[in-house]
Amino acid sequence: MVSRRYLRIKTMQALYAYNANPKANVASAETDLLKSVRSCYALFLWLFALLPEIAFYRTKKLDSLKEKYNPTAEDLNPNTKFVNNAVIRQIENNKELQILWPKYHILWEDETDLIAKLFHEIEQLPDYEVYMANRENDYQEDKKFVLTVIEKVFPENDLLHWYLGEKNTHWIDDYDEAMMMLYQNVKEFKESKGDECRIDSLYKSNEDELFCKQLFRKTIEHAAEYTQMIEEKLQNWELERVINLDMLLMQMALVELLEFPQIPIKVTLNEYIELAKWYSSDKSKVFVNGILDRLIVDLRDNGRIVKTGRGLYQN
Repeated sequence: MVSRRYLRIKTMQALYAYNANPKANVASAETDLLKSVRSCYALFLWLFALLPEIAFYRTKKLDSLKEKYNPTAEDLNPNTKFVNNAVIRQIENNKELQILWPKYHILWEDETDLIAKLFHEIEQLPDYEVYMANRENDYQEDKKFVLTVIEKVFPENDLLHWYLGEKNTHWIDDYDEAMMMLYQNVKEFKESKGDECRIDSLYKSNEDELFCKQLFRKTIEHAAEYTQMIEEKLQNWELERVINLDMLLMQMALVELLEFPQIPIKVTLNEYIELAKWYSSDKSKVFVNGILDRLIVDLRDNGRIVKTGRGLYQN
């Protein structure tokens, strides 16, 4: 499932686009936001389907070696540990994925060159040599190797990045999130579950989708009010000089502080400082931190911040 941080980033991008378009419609902009979030789940499923496709490619290659003229003993009796990897078999036969892959029109079989290059990279891993040297079947070893492939091969392959980016431009930004989802989901696989291992849904719960919608709509709804609140905390700094993205991030942070009683103050503060560091200017992290700190003090003194749950009020 996608993380709250990912939802904040997507909402930030959607709000920035909305603010830049005078003709933008809130409802259609929200629809586009949710569609962009769903596209990450499609990427997650495409990456899931890669693993059995790579194993299938290797199986065909081993079969072809048996048919060649004057095959060697190794050709006739190959090491099949990778192609028989129990976790990859679980993925291939998983009941949920058997429904989801056709639904999302996921098909790798026409991308033989890409699949071959990915297997070649796997084959070059020192971990591959160690894994294949032990011919004993061990589920935990199989899972550990699959996780190694996800961690070391998929993120670094430029051709895979390019291919997926060509299929959907959103996936360029979604790649890391989808990769993390894949890693975490496979990590949860259990041998006893067979082909019924749980496949993560898009959202952890309905609350996450609601969080995304409310954060988007309430930032728009309260933009003028929160801009004024922020302006009052500017010291020796004119409103016009505030970077648009910094203003947007502080508005979103105020929405979380005032409208989401279950989210701790410290979580909100840390999240938006991080987003300022990643997406805005070099000085934005310190600037956003300073303004939000002053706003939190005033909002607490005025009783406007109401947090429910133990430990949620601490900054």
